[in-house]
Amino acid sequence: MKKSLLFLIVLFSIAQANAQSYMGYIPDNYAGVQGVLFNPASIVDSRFKTDINIFSTSSSLNNDYYGLSLFDLSKSSYDANKDGKRTPTKNNGGIVYSDVMGPSFMFNIAPKHAIAIYTRARAIINANDINGTLYDQLKDGLDDASSFNINVGNPNVVGHTWGEVGASYAAVLWQSKQHFLKGGFTAKYLIGGANSYMNGENATAAFIQTNDPATSSLTTTGSLTIGSNPDFITGDEDFKFDPNSRGYGADFGLIYEWRPDYEAYDLGKTKAVDNNFRDLNKYKLRFGLSITDIGSIKYNNLKEDFYNINGVVSQQDIDDAGDLGDFLETHYGTPTTRYFSKKANLPTVMHLDADWNMYKKFYLNLNGNLSLVDKSALGKTSSANTWILTPRYETRWFTFSLPINYMEYSGMQVGTGLRFGPLFVGSSSLITNWLSKESKAADVYFGFKIPVYEKKFKDTDEDGILDKEDSCPTVAGPVENKGCPWPDTDADTVVDKDDKCPTVAGPVENKGCPWGDADRDTVLDNVDACPSVAGPVENKGCPWPDTDGDSVLDKDDKCPNEKGLVANAGCPELDADKDGVTDKEDACPTVAGPASNKGCPEVTKEVLKELKVQARAVFFVTGKAVLQNADKGQTDGRLDAIKEIIKNYPNAKFSIEGHTDNVGNAKANQKLSEARAKVVMNALIAKGVNPENLTYKGFGATKPVASNKTAKGRAENRRTEVIHVGTIYEGKL
Repeated sequence: MKKSLLFLIVLFSIAQANAQSYMGYIPDNYAGVQGVLFNPASIVDSRFKTDINIFSTSSSLNNDYYGLSLFDLSKSSYDANKDGKRTPTKNNGGIVYSDVMGPSFMFNIAPKHAIAIYTRARAIINANDINGTLYDQLKDGLDDASSFNINVGNPNVVGHTWGEVGASYAAVLWQSKQHFLKGGFTAKYLIGGANSYMNGENATAAFIQTNDPATSSLTTTGSLTIGSNPDFITGDEDFKFDPNSRGYGADFGLIYEWRPDYEAYDLGKTKAVDNNFRDLNKYKLRFGLSITDIGSIKYNNLKEDFYNINGVVSQQDIDDAGDLGDFLETHYGTPTTRYFSKKANLPTVMHLDADWNMYKKFYLNLNGNLSLVDKSALGKTSSANTWILTPRYETRWFTFSLPINYMEYSGMQVGTGLRFGPLFVGSSSLITNWLSKESKAADVYFGFKIPVYEKKFKDTDEDGILDKEDSCPTVAGPVENKGCPWPDTDADTVVDKDDKCPTVAGPVENKGCPWGDADRDTVLDNVDACPSVAGPVENKGCPWPDTDGDSVLDKDDKCPNEKGLVANAGCPELDADKDGVTDKEDACPTVAGPASNKGCPEVTKEVLKELKVQARAVFFVTGKAVLQNADKGQTDGRLDAIKEIIKNYPNAKFSIEGHTDNVGNAKANQKLSEARAKVVMNALIAKGVNPENLTYKGFGATKPVASNKTAKGRAENRRTEVIHVGTIYEGKL
């Protein structure tokens, strides 16, 4: 009885279960059929053709009362009872959870559809509101316990074991450019095992220790409810599955993938070797949402005993007791017993998942498990809230993961996981257990499976025919010839089956036959624009034309549509200024003029008169060869007028002549007149007059046009004149 009572106390000290299996392994894109347990949508568009689980299991133990160094347990000097660290509170807790997966498989039945069938056995124990101070007093038995008075409160413990067979279906629901959504559901057939619970209400325990077990007493108050389908708690029945206790359950899930490089996976451009890119993870970000373990199992013959535990028992009574049920009935009276049918719920959980493909084969995953069950409800199993951050390196045959998780009761834990093809093993608390001297959690998972991966097909010669179907896998060839190249006897690149002249080399354009030369002009018919008339190579085998019939071929005729002279390159003699003098004889071909002046315009008296007027209006600074600007541009305007007149007579020669009055030294007047004439000539040249058409000369006071005796006369004598001095023909005056 002592052991049974301590078992009861230990059972009360077990707290919230974390019903998440294979922590750190589930986010792996190669988790295969195990992934369906977390989100049934994961099996579609997976990296597997099929994945067959032979055996796998995941178990965990968590608590917030007792911490120790698991790696020190093997040392003879380590005493777990003494060296472990205890943290008693009014609501301590822990976990015992086990999940065994039997023969199971998943299979992609089509590119957008997948199924899975699995078998599974599970066990879970939940406890809430457990007073750890009570266990701290009884850890060494009543013999070593000191007196205490503890308000136990309302401890609530539930344990459930069951088996299940699940059938899952998943499909791609939507795909648009970078957006990809898939969903899945699982239907479960459930077979009940053990379903037991204990619940205390307003319980207290007060112990008075004496030197005599007969006088040491335990006083308790409150009530205790014990329910179970087999009475294994009271020792009346062993554990077994109950085929009469059955139920149904379901899981639902969605997964969204963001694929920014979707164009690289365009199925419309895929080749056979690409295998529709089934071997590739195509997302940058993946988000998952699922709800699992919806459902219950109906137990038809559940027994529930209600005990009023107000009373006093001695330590000796406890030591002598052999059966918990007999002890309770002997010392607290016959319980109120009822038999009834009851549905035992599954530990319903909502799973959240986010997976980031950081770089190539490196990923970072965050998932959370949120319980959707009321923990305080009588006889209901539930899951602890857990968050797991898992960086991992992932390839087809290998994965290394480092799960960092926070559990509602045992706190932060760090573990690791490995996958080597068909084998996988890991623990979400291994590193913590290795480094910490007071770890409050331990878990492990491992399994063996037969994975059959999707893969890119092999096409060694890249001829579009897979090696397994290619008769010449290392040499490219067409499908029609089973991947082998067609023969080409004459090596003209036209294969024999298409070559009209298979033994004589010829171009592809002529179906493998050499081109002919019908007109024998050395230009082959394929490039001869006139294959039946001989012509030069330069004209693509055609004779040169003479459109205007002037015996000058068009290729040499500068006027191919107008008859002309051979000497004039096929063009008639030109008269650009239409003055009746051909350009060849015209000294001024761009300006009309009479034939008597060789086609150049004659300088008339009117023109000379105008030049005289304009030239005499060009003024200088007194006594200097500097153009006068005081007239506000009048001088410059006169020069422009002179320039326009002279440019109309391109073959006329003009002289700029300078004159002075007789005032002053005659020699100085001569130099001044020459300098002024030169200034005017340079000004006209600067304005664009051809220098060949101009000369200059100074006469001083030697050619007066008025009397130097009067001021008016002297003013008229100080002048510049433009004189026509001749006509230039062929560079000569």
